[in-house]
Amino acid sequence: MPMNRRQFVGTLSAAGLGLAIAPSMLSAQPAAASKRKRYAIVGTGARYSMYQDAIEKDYKEHAEIVGFCDANPGRVELARARSAKNGAPVPPGYVAADFARMVAETKPDTVIVTTVDATHHLYLVRAMELGCDVITEKPMTTTADAVQQIIDTRRRTGRHVRVAMNYRYSPMRSQVKDILMSGAIGEVRSVDFHWMLNTHHGADYFRRWHAHKKFSGGLMLHKASHHFDLVNWWLGATPATVTATGKREFYTPEMAKRFGLTGPHERCHTCPEQQKCNFRLMLAQSPMNKALYLDQEHHDGYFRDRCVFRPDIDIEDTMNLVVGYDNGTTLSYSLNAFNAWEGYTIAFNGTLGRLEHNNVEQVYGNDPGVVQTEGISTRLIPLRGAARSITPLPSIGGHDGGDKPMLDDIFLPSMPADKYLRKSDERGGAASVLIGIAANRCFATGQPVKIADLVTGLTAPDFAPMPARHGPLPMPPRRRAVPRLTALHKSPT
Repeated sequence: MPMNRRQFVGTLSAAGLGLAIAPSMLSAQPAAASKRKRYAIVGTGARYSMYQDAIEKDYKEHAEIVGFCDANPGRVELARARSAKNGAPVPPGYVAADFARMVAETKPDTVIVTTVDATHHLYLVRAMELGCDVITEKPMTTTADAVQQIIDTRRRTGRHVRVAMNYRYSPMRSQVKDILMSGAIGEVRSVDFHWMLNTHHGADYFRRWHAHKKFSGGLMLHKASHHFDLVNWWLGATPATVTATGKREFYTPEMAKRFGLTGPHERCHTCPEQQKCNFRLMLAQSPMNKALYLDQEHHDGYFRDRCVFRPDIDIEDTMNLVVGYDNGTTLSYSLNAFNAWEGYTIAFNGTLGRLEHNNVEQVYGNDPGVVQTEGISTRLIPLRGAARSITPLPSIGGHDGGDKPMLDDIFLPSMPADKYLRKSDERGGAASVLIGIAANRCFATGQPVKIADLVTGLTAPDFAPMPARHGPLPMPPRRRAVPRLTALHKSPT
């Protein structure tokens, strides 16, 4: 049977987080006190391991894990086994209903939340109420009501919220921020931003729990919150209005039939048309997927490999929106989840020129099934001037080199001042997800949405200074534009 989501998130209710009293079969006594900062991790799926390995390897002199918590006890045990493999003390494990007891027994300074998106706020709010600071994966949450709860709880408790926006830390994206801060193109008046997901990565969102908005908020939250945060941070501005359209036209039962299948089936693992479908995901062939998902299905019934064409999916695969900012800038954005290549193109149009930044992350090569990395380019075009290419800064490592500097910023006890102000708190987290929340409301109503109508008491994030939007500007040079074809084909004299 497919997973009944009551099993998946039923133990994650606010009542369960606060009132659980039954002893956990996984718990053990916490380690002796130390001077290292103490972290507990809730959510031991695919994303948590970045934090675990960082704490137990790279930052073990400054940090330690004191507890794991998850709705699936099998995955908790995998996390504990990973600690042993890392040569670290093995923390106690707790089931989701025992979250409050974990905090009481292990006394973490900070709780790291890497659960299903729609449950982030439950743990963030409860952890702050229990006296902990919190770090959360993006998106911070998925609904306006949940954003309001986080804002109100942080203000009431005085605890600290950190949203792990690793894209800001990518060297090439920090370089874009530096160019914009320098005033090389003046003040930005409009942005054109287009993100493409291919049919490997893009299709994967339609297999998992992400395919249902009640868990992920759709791609406008789970995926695009990264992108919206980048634009907010690049511009040093906050969103004010959103107009959007969205649809699902590729990952549908009709498309399954058009590709020659008899129809969508429940999952790849038992699909009778496995060999005919090039969208299949074979969990048993991946040691990680087998251990993390296939071998843990008996605990919660969650299928990681559901058919991407099934009819119960309710998220969009094609999205377009226009965002108006508080400083007058306009963003035109699109996200497509079935593209021929993966990556993005973005252009900033300023009063003194244009900045173009492209990242072709993956393309399909000549070898069947092989996806190749292509390249990054950045180009500055002064107003009435010749374009010049800018060599992108090397961006090696996870999330285009963003993971390591972000982890340094989180776990090292002291860091030099950051001129770009890349650290994001609940204000930055809210500013990014509220665009997606507004977009979802636009999809449902066909009407534009004002961000101020969604929450109250939200103040602007701290941003690095950007070029002034008033005062004199240098007059552009008096030059005549030459048609491109004329310039290429003009005969020598």
